[in-house]
Amino acid sequence: MRRVTIVGAGISGLSAAYYLSRAGTPATLIERRPRLGGVIETETVDGCVLEAGPDSFLAAKPWALELIRELGLASEVIGSNDHRRVTYVRKHGRLVPLPDGLMLMIPTKVWPLAATSLLGWRTKLRMGLEWFRRPAGAPGQEQSVADFVAEHYGSEAVDYLAEPLLAGVYGGDPNQLSVASVLPRFVELEAKYGSLTKGVLHERRKAAREGRGQPLFQTLKGGLGQLVTAVAAATDPKPELLQGAAETVERTMGGWRVRIAGEWIESANVVLACQAYEAGELLTSVDAELAALLDSVPYTSSITLSLGYEKAGFSHPLNGFGFLVPKRERRRLVACTWVGTKFDCRVPDNRAVLRCFLGGGDESDETLVAMVRDELRDIMGVTETPLFTRLARWPRSMAQYTVGHRDRLARIEARVAALPGLHLAGNAYTGIGIPDCVRMGKQAATRIAAGQ
Repeated sequence: MRRVTIVGAGISGLSAAYYLSRAGTPATLIERRPRLGGVIETETVDGCVLEAGPDSFLAAKPWALELIRELGLASEVIGSNDHRRVTYVRKHGRLVPLPDGLMLMIPTKVWPLAATSLLGWRTKLRMGLEWFRRPAGAPGQEQSVADFVAEHYGSEAVDYLAEPLLAGVYGGDPNQLSVASVLPRFVELEAKYGSLTKGVLHERRKAAREGRGQPLFQTLKGGLGQLVTAVAAATDPKPELLQGAAETVERTMGGWRVRIAGEWIESANVVLACQAYEAGELLTSVDAELAALLDSVPYTSSITLSLGYEKAGFSHPLNGFGFLVPKRERRRLVACTWVGTKFDCRVPDNRAVLRCFLGGGDESDETLVAMVRDELRDIMGVTETPLFTRLARWPRSMAQYTVGHRDRLARIEARVAALPGLHLAGNAYTGIGIPDCVRMGKQAATRIAAGQ
C-alpha cells in the first residue's frame, strides 16, 4: 500500500511531496491540470517575464523563502523596488497617489496624509485623532474588515484605502471579510495599543532596532514558475504523478483510497491540497458535515491580463507600482501593475508591461482585451496597440475568509482530527499566499512523517 496520496499539485501539494521526500517517504500526486503549480504559471514573451497568477510573495512570512533557499535558488531572489513604490488610486477620474507612509490603510506620517487629495478633511482629522484610542483589551465579537477600519478611520478610508488595497489580494468585499482572519495582526495591535497607528509605528521602530528591514515583496528573477520547477526536480524519491481528476475518497481498513479514472489508489494517508469545495465533494460519503463545511468556504474568480508595449513613445510615465480602482469607481478593471517598475529583470528596457486584474466573467478573450484597453485609454491615456496580450482565467480560485471563518475553521479541524490519515492544505484555511501554502504543505508532511 502507498504511504501517501496527495490530491492537487499546486504549491501546497508540491510542498507536501517535497518535505515528505526529505523524510524518505514517497508520495503519489493526483493533478487534474496538464501541468504542475496550480495558480503559479510563468511565461516569457518577447523577453518579458509574465505571471498568469501571483507575481510575488510577502517577505515578512518566512516559509517560501526557506523553501527557496533549500532548493538552492537564493541567488535568484529579488525584492520589489520599494524606493519606487508609489501606488495610485482612481478617484473622480484621476489617479491620486496613496500618501507616503501608509501600511495598508494605516497612516504613519502626518504631512503626506494632510496633503493628499485622496481623502477629505473630516477623514484626515479622524485619522489623526485615532492616535488617542485606548487599548481595546481582549478581542470582542468578530468584525468585518469594513466595520473594523470604519471604526478607526471612517467610511471614506474603507472606500478609498481598505477596499481597493484588499481587492487585489482577496478579490472580495471588505463588508464580508473577517478582520480576525484577514488582518489578525491589526486586531492584536488594537488590543494592545488601541490606536492602530501607534501600534504600527511601535512595530516599525522595533523592526528597525533589530535590523529586520526588508522589501515588502519578494519573487524570483525568472518568475515563480522557477519555484515549481525546482521543487518538483528536488523531490526525491520522485512522486508518482497521475494526471486526471480525483473522483471520490473513501476510508478503508488500512487508511484511505482515492478513485481516479475508475481505478482505486490506496494509501495510509491522503492530503487534500485542492480547493475546499473540491475536497468537500470528495469527502461527501466519508463525513457529510465536514463536506458541507468545506463546501461553505466562499471563493471568487479572477482574470489576469498582461499587455506588452513598445516602450519608446509610451504615453504614460510608469513612475510607480501601478494603480487601484475602488469599487465606487470601478467598471471591470480592479488594478493594474506596472511590472517593469515593481521588479527589475522582468521587462527589457525597450518594453512596457501592464498587468491588469479583473473579477471573473464569461466574456470572450477578445471582448475582455477590448474592454481593458478602453479603460486603460480612459485612466492612463494609453492609445498604443499592444505588441502582445496574455490572458488567464482563474475560476473559483480565491478563498474568502468571511466573518465566521475562525469558527468554521475550528469545526473543520475538529472533524479532520477524528479522521486519522486525512490532511488538508491550501489557501482556504490559514493563509492565502504562497508562504502560507508552503507552510501548510510542510505541516501535513511533518504530521505524516511523525505518524500522526
